[in-house]
Amino acid sequence: MKKQDYTSSLHGAALGARLRRLSETLDRDASKAYRLVDIDFEQRWFGVLNQVILNGPMSVNEIADALGITHVSVSQSRQSLEKAGYVTSRPDKNDGRRKEITLTEKGQDLTEKLMPLWQALESAAAELNEQAGDLVALIDKAEAALEARTLNERIKGYLSSTNRP
Repeated sequence: MKKQDYTSSLHGAALGARLRRLSETLDRDASKAYRLVDIDFEQRWFGVLNQVILNGPMSVNEIADALGITHVSVSQSRQSLEKAGYVTSRPDKNDGRRKEITLTEKGQDLTEKLMPLWQALESAAAELNEQAGDLVALIDKAEAALEARTLNERIKGYLSSTNRP
């Protein structure tokens, strides 16, 4: 007998919990894939590392803007990537207050080793997206809806329309 999924019964009310669970599942499986090819790599590093691979040296702010995530999140990934020896930070030639993240030789070697796995991950994700009925398009719609009216604005609207003591 299958255990009842509490968050499924909440429908939209548990949207955040369901998205976190989905994200954790995808990250966990991606981490297993790195272990399959015997490479010590954290899935959370991918976005930061990929931006530097695609664009060359970039600042934390530039990467955060490109990925649509917080400066803190990029900074944490940068620190752990630096600790692993895959990237380094150097002063920006044009603005000494800024630091650019750049690949090290070890990082370049790593990316060459990871390319076949990343291609396999991309194919597997495309297959999953198709089987899910184009989840990416639905996420795009949800992000656009939140851009038009945030969840907080929606909550305020519901709270102001109810009779409160």
